[in-house]
Amino acid sequence: MSRVKGGPKAMKRRRNILKAAKGYRFGRSTKTKQALEALKHAGKYAFRDRRAKKRTMRGLAIVRINAALRERGFKNYSTFMGAVKKANIELDRKVLAEIASEYPEAFDRVLKKVTG
Repeated sequence: MSRVKGGPKAMKRRRNILKAAKGYRFGRSTKTKQALEALKHAGKYAFRDRRAKKRTMRGLAIVRINAALRERGFKNYSTFMGAVKKANIELDRKVLAEIASEYPEAFDRVLKKVTG
């Protein structure tokens, strides 16, 4: 007689795997083995990219600040950040980038304070 492998616990596990893989393409959404592998890879990429996102966003903030500085005729980003540190302005890059794009007049005031 063959062995039954469809107990409630196993079925629940498979159902949860397939539920998590909903929306995946081809067999990855319908076959448990493929779905499990796809979920493991997805988790790995999600973990990696949560960290990479921080680096990407920092780079984006730097580009935005630099663009705002160039519009105003300031030399470059690194000189500006050095001057910001010297002036004891405790605004991080993210906030400075937002001020530069959303509130140009406030950014002009920061620039004026930095250049002295």
